[in-house]
Formats: sequence, C-alpha cells, structure tokens
Amino acid sequence: MTDSTAETGRYALGLDYGTQSVRAIVVDVATGTEIGTGVFEYPSGKNGILVDPDRPHLARQNPADYLEGLEKSTARALAEAETHDAFSREQVIGIGVDTTGSTPMPVDKEGTPLALHDAFSDELSAHVWLWKDHTGHAEAEEITETARKLRPEYLAKCGGTYSSEWYWSKILHCLRTAPQTYEAAHTWIEHIDWIPAVLTGTDHPDTLKRSVCAAGHKAMYNEEWGGYPDAEFLAELDERLVELRETLPEETYDASEAAGTLTEEWSERLGLPTGIPVAVGAFDAHLGAVGAGIETNTLVKIIGTSTCDLMITPIERDLADIPGLCGIVPGSVMPEHYGLEAGQSAVGDIFDWFVRVVKPDGMSHDELTEGAKELAPGESGLLGLDWHNGNRTVLVDQRLTGMLMGMTLHTTPAEIYRALVESTAFGARVIMERYEEYGVEVERIVNCGGISDKNPMVMQIYADVLGRPLRISSSSQTPALGAAISGTVVAGGHPDFDAAIDAMTSTKDVVFEPDPAHRKIYDRLYDLYRRVHDAFGVKGTEDDLYDVMKTLLDIRDKVRS
Repeated sequence: MTDSTAETGRYALGLDYGTQSVRAIVVDVATGTEIGTGVFEYPSGKNGILVDPDRPHLARQNPADYLEGLEKSTARALAEAETHDAFSREQVIGIGVDTTGSTPMPVDKEGTPLALHDAFSDELSAHVWLWKDHTGHAEAEEITETARKLRPEYLAKCGGTYSSEWYWSKILHCLRTAPQTYEAAHTWIEHIDWIPAVLTGTDHPDTLKRSVCAAGHKAMYNEEWGGYPDAEFLAELDERLVELRETLPEETYDASEAAGTLTEEWSERLGLPTGIPVAVGAFDAHLGAVGAGIETNTLVKIIGTSTCDLMITPIERDLADIPGLCGIVPGSVMPEHYGLEAGQSAVGDIFDWFVRVVKPDGMSHDELTEGAKELAPGESGLLGLDWHNGNRTVLVDQRLTGMLMGMTLHTTPAEIYRALVESTAFGARVIMERYEEYGVEVERIVNCGGISDKNPMVMQIYADVLGRPLRISSSSQTPALGAAISGTVVAGGHPDFDAAIDAMTSTKDVVFEPDPAHRKIYDRLYDLYRRVHDAFGVKGTEDDLYDVMKTLLDIRDKVRS
C-alpha cells in the first residue's frame, strides 16, 4: 500500500443507488469518517420496484425516482454534514457514484429515458430494467447457446453461461415482447453510466462515458475481441441488434477516470461548487469492495438482499478463466487489477420471504434469530438449497428454485430459519472453493452490508461453514464509501486507490472465529449439500440420494444426544 498524501478539511460525496433507495454520504477524505448521510426511498411501485402480478420475473424502476433521489438524498447528507463546524460545501472536492446492475434503460437520441416521455410513461418496458428482472431467461439461454457455437471466448470471460440478469438478455427480451419500445429507443444505457452523465451534462449517447465494470461483467465487452459483441454474432440472435451495436462506443472507462465535471444546473440543484469532478461509475458491489478495503487475496462478501463476492488480482498475472463467475474484467474494481465477481441471487431476500410471506406465528427476524441461536449445528435435521431466486454462481441458472428437506411434524420455525441461513452459508462456500480451485487464494475475508453488521448469529454460522475468520467492515455503507473514494481519487485527494483505501477504510475489532467442533458437523452437512446441489443443478450428474435424508437424521440424533 502507498502512503496517503490527503490534506485535512476536504470531503467527497458518495452516491449509492440500491434496489429500494439511494443513499448519499459526505466523507472526510483524510480519514474516511462519514459526517453526513441522506437516504431517499424510491416512491414508485412496490418498495420502489415496478412489478406485474402476471409476470413474477419482472422488476422495473422509474428513472424519475433516480433524479429525485439524487437531489433529496444529497440535500439531506449535506445538511447533516453542515452540523459539523469544520465542514463547508466548498470543501467537497469530488463525487462518485455506484448503482445496481445490470440495470439498463432505453433512451432516445438525446439520451433521455423513454419512460420520461408521456407516450411511454405507463409502458413498463420503457422503464429501467432492474438487475433482478429475470424475464429474459429464455433469451439468456439462447445467447449462451449461440455464443457456445460461434464465440466461445465470450462465455469464457463470464463464467461459461450468460445470465438473464444481464444487458443483452434484457434487451433481446424487450425486442421480442415489446417491439414498440425497442424501435423507439436509440440505445440502451446502464443506470451506472446515466447518473454520472446527467451530473456532468454528458448524457448524450455520443458523449457519455460507459463503465468497463458494467460493459465487461454484463455486456460481453472485452478489448481482446474489439469491445462489445460483433455484428455477426448479434445478427445471429436478431438482425435488429446490429443497429444497437452501432450506438455503442469502442472504449470504456474505470472508476479512476472522470466522467466530467459538475454542471452549473446540477451545481445549483445540489448546492455544490461548479466544476467538481465526477467519477465514472461502477456497480455497488464493486465499489462496496473498495469501501471494505479490498486487496489481493482478500474476499469481500457484500451480504444484503443478495450477495456479491469480489476479489482482485494483479493484471500482469496469468489468470485462468473461471467457470461460473460473473466475469473477469480488467479495471472493474480497481485499476491495474482484474476484478472477479461472483455471488448469490438471494440471501437476505430468503430470510425476509420466510418472515414476510410465510409469517411463522407472526415472528420477527429478531425472534427467529433468538430461537435459532439456541440450536446446535445439525440439531434441526434440515438441509436447504438457497436458490429461491435462482443461482448466480457457480451454476448461473435462474430457473433453479429453493428447497428444504428433512422436515417432520415437529419442525419449528426457528429450525427452518436457521436452516435457511445455513443453506446460504453453504452456497457461499461453493463460491469460495471455486475461486481457490482456480488458483485465486482466499487469505482474508471481509464482510459488509446490513446483515453482516446486524446479525452476529449469521456471521458465526458463516465462519463455521467457511472455516475462516470473518472480519466486518467498519463502515456500514461500504458502497457509498467506495463511491466517495472514487470521487476522491479523480479529484486528486489521494494519488491512487491503494492510498485512498489505506486512509479511508478499516475493519471492526470483532472477528468471528470458526468453532472447530461446529466446523466438523458443517463439513458433513456441506458434503450432503454439494451432492444435492449437483444432483439438481448440474446436468448429467448421477448420484443416488437415497441416504441423504437418513444421514440428516443420523446427524440430528447424534447432536441431540
């Protein structure tokens, strides 16, 4: 790590666009101290998401919510920062942005989202296609099979399977199911590219800088084959995609580059000085890893409604393609490093489903956690698959579903809740082992996100299942902090990301150490999990599962005795 050269009395603004809200934080560049926070909940739809009861895989958002949230969350963060005597708005030197992804939207020739036009305001296909929209699962399969025949190199860099969560799946599905929207669109822009462009007045498609994070991980962009997928490949899917390809640039940028500087209009709307540099955006998980202090051989687990598991490795390394990962992209997390992304499609969402939808005796998360804490590993006799929203890594299959086996007439809500937690921990171990199987060693694990910060039971189960000490980021807002770090770097507040991470990030004193006795039981349960995982998730697997339920009972009875 390099030494920090930041001066005191300078601040950065980090904007974190999540699934249900946008969060703004004001951060001291010298120390990473957060002195102001503002949150804005998206008002449209259900918890900020536009849904359709007849299409359960659909999840869209209103771009107008993003603009309103930009203004109001920033105003709240700056107002709180101004309660500190040492702060003034003139001391804000840079702005960084992260968003969910792949979260693209159709825009017109001027770069205005179609959803902001009266003619398309009620058309769901014209709104933002949120990352968790899986309506394009059939198109994802088609893209995968076409690439397998024509361009296998495309798949090698995104884990071997193209996902319905990603850019081309969503656009191809729109073309097939809402051609009026597709024909009206000039191009499709990721949320992460749009916000920095709006702030800097570069939102015209010809001037907008696109993020390598979004393009590389979700849109099959790679410099090795000249950027985005070529016209011949896209025409094999649908000839109309070729015109869209012509609107995409040859070059992309990482978060150490400036998208531009704050315009006079947005300077007035936000109450900040004109000309502040705004960094090119990156996805929330990737800048969350930065905010958690990522370095080589550190696995950063961002645990929320879903998870992202991020690692980096130096660009000069001879790195093998890793099946099942969401991409290996130069510069997507930090410059001069490959960014490696994996994750689970649902974690917190699974726990929330049990409380909110199943409603076991009306018990809350806290009540279920208290009951689950009293149970020993294996005591419930239960084993689950964490695929309630499909599998992101390593199977990359959104048509897989969750499962719970071992239930009896005596099974309790607390036992089910603990088994759901354990199932997500087993899924996390599959990801960690996939990294190490291909030579990316995990020497340190740092966790961040609401669950890691608020639920020690979950963290202890994860430590026992993974067999590694778990550390927790000091910041409860690591994506926003990572965004602020990118804003700091483009403004010259630190010479590079290493220096900024050194100065502005840390972990808490508490460390969750694995319990050897618990680990021994979880190793047995994990062996059963892998067998069931492969039997249902890996085509061609031949395994006699006759003994699985009986082994669960044997483990349960031994623990109880």
